[in-house]
Amino acid sequence: MQKSDESIYTLQFGLVCLSSFLFSASFNMLIPELPAYLSNMGGANYKGLIIALFTLTAGISRPFSGKLTDTVGRVPVMAVGSIVCFVCGFLYPVLTTVAGFLFLRLIHGFSTGFKPTATAAYVADLVPQNRWGEAMGVHGVCFSTGLAIGPAIGSTITAHWSIDILFYCSSVFALLSIVILWNMRETLLEPKRFSFSHLKIQRKDIIEWKVIPAALITLLSYVSYGVILTVIGDWSKYLGTANKGLFFMVFTLTSLLIRFVAGKASDRYGRLLILKVSLVLLAVSLLCIGLANSSFLLMSASALYGVATGMLSPTANAWTIDLSDPDHRGKAMATMYIALEAGIGLGALLAGWLFIDDISTIPVTFFICTGITTLALVYLQFIYKRPKGISISS
Repeated sequence: MQKSDESIYTLQFGLVCLSSFLFSASFNMLIPELPAYLSNMGGANYKGLIIALFTLTAGISRPFSGKLTDTVGRVPVMAVGSIVCFVCGFLYPVLTTVAGFLFLRLIHGFSTGFKPTATAAYVADLVPQNRWGEAMGVHGVCFSTGLAIGPAIGSTITAHWSIDILFYCSSVFALLSIVILWNMRETLLEPKRFSFSHLKIQRKDIIEWKVIPAALITLLSYVSYGVILTVIGDWSKYLGTANKGLFFMVFTLTSLLIRFVAGKASDRYGRLLILKVSLVLLAVSLLCIGLANSSFLLMSASALYGVATGMLSPTANAWTIDLSDPDHRGKAMATMYIALEAGIGLGALLAGWLFIDDISTIPVTFFICTGITTLALVYLQFIYKRPKGISISS
């Protein structure tokens, strides 16, 4: 780990950020086009499973990725996540039945089960503790840039060429993220050679209980994202937005802008204050998305949603690291990401259950998300008690 007065902007940090950008763009460029793709196969009733299956395997794989991150090393686990994206991109045009598609979504989820867990631990290894919020914010900018650019690129490729070309482009982005990782220095002090015994998961390997407060906030706040991934393409089209990726681009761009300062703010003013402000903004943005009756209002709500998530994400990540033990950093991040995937999955299932090509149900879905986000704020304000011995930033 660096000394606190050294710059965090090293070549290693830059490379891991670039790899995360490519990885994020790889799987996010598919999101806006998959609901229509599945409907054309005759699977309209399974739209909720597009995200739910993806997040299911991501969540299931977290205990494995967390344990491997803390034993085998950060870099190999990051590579596994990118390799899964690379392979799946080539298989989508081959498995063209509803069952085959859903199976691939299940497999594709392993990618986000591995790479983000190891990446967060890697970034925390590289920078001093008093710069964690800043580092997570900058890394989040790169990841979110992929999130913003990916859907817009995906819709453009599909419109001008075909969805099969889109799948192949997804694989190329994943391959580039693997190439960057190839010669990166391992930060785990004593990495062990991989053994199949490392895949044996015990109860103590699944959850890092010290970070449950951060995980709970993450779960409740990400239900809305699962809903957005499932229905925002249809809602955007209904309100007159031709490019279904535009919503993602707008909210991610505002998220990028706020991340430059949000991480530093959480280092200076404390995680809890920034989390509370971000949850208030998140609840308001979700209410506005549900009430939107034009493309302009929807994009305005999208911008506010981006500000909220841009503040929330790096702060929640840094808070998770604050609460964890250094020796269990991989397991701690895995716990947080299990909660994240559970929230997204539950949101996708909620949207899929309420919305079966019936536009009138979409506002109600976002009003429910507003209530769920408010529960997270109530927990932080009235229920959570800071453990003794934990930094004031926690």
